[in-house]
Amino acid sequence: MSMPFGYVSPEQEMRDKADFARKGIARGRSVVVLQYENGILFVAPNASRALHKISEIYDRIGFAAVGKYNEFEALRLGGIRYADINGYTYDRSDVTARGLANLYAQSLGMVFTESRKPYEVELVVAEIGDAPEDDQIYRLTFDGSVTDEHGFVVMGGVADTVAGRLKDRFRQGMPLPEALDAGLAALTEPGGERPPVSQLEVAVLDRTREHRKFQRLTGARLERLITEGTAGGPPAEPGEPEAGGGPATAPEGEIDTGSGG
Repeated sequence: MSMPFGYVSPEQEMRDKADFARKGIARGRSVVVLQYENGILFVAPNASRALHKISEIYDRIGFAAVGKYNEFEALRLGGIRYADINGYTYDRSDVTARGLANLYAQSLGMVFTESRKPYEVELVVAEIGDAPEDDQIYRLTFDGSVTDEHGFVVMGGVADTVAGRLKDRFRQGMPLPEALDAGLAALTEPGGERPPVSQLEVAVLDRTREHRKFQRLTGARLERLITEGTAGGPPAEPGEPEAGGGPATAPEGEIDTGSGG
C-alpha cells in the first residue's frame, strides 16, 4: 500500500518537533537555579528590565524560564491564576510547586502532541520549605516531561556545559554570596568577563523572610553580594529589612513587589 503524498510518520513528526524546540531553547542564555543555605537562588543573564525570566508565582513559589518570552509568559500568568483561585477557594497551603508542575506538564504535553508547533520553552518551578530537605525544584521541558531536581538545575543555552562548571563549585549549605559566585562563574565562559550587574536578573526564595519568600536582588545590594562572594567575605542577610522598618525595599528605594511589575 502506497503512502499518501506528504505523509510523515508520527515518530518522525515527534522527532522533528523535539529538534525544533531544542534549537529554539538553545539560542537563549542559560538560567541557573540552585539551593543555598537559607533558600533557593535564581540567576539569569538578562539585559531587559521589563521582560523577566524569573518571577514569583505564590508566597513560597518561584518560576524561571528560558525560550520564547511570549510562550513562557502565558504559562506564568496561567500558573498565577491557578494559584490565586486555589488559594482563595481552598487554602493557601494547597498551592504547591508539585500542583503547578502537573498543570504545566499537562499544558506543554497537549501543545506538543496536538499543535503543529511546540512551545520553545523550559521551565523551573521551585518551592521553598521550612528546611532545606523540604525544598522542591521541578524542571519541565517542552514536551511536558517533569524532573524532580536536587541541589541545582541549569536550563537553556549550553546547559550541559554550564551544569558541568556549576557541579565543580556547588556544595550543600553554601551562604548566599558563595552560591551567587558559583552561579555566575558557571554562567561565564572560562577567561570571559562576567555580565555587569545591570545585565543580571537575580532573585531568591528566602526561608528567613516573613510571609512572601520571594525577593529580587538588584543594584547596590547585588553588587555587595557579588563582592562578598568573590572575596569570600561574610554572608549577607537577604531577609533583613531596610533601615526604618516597613516592607522590604530594593536598594533604589522601590517597594519589592516580587514579580517586578
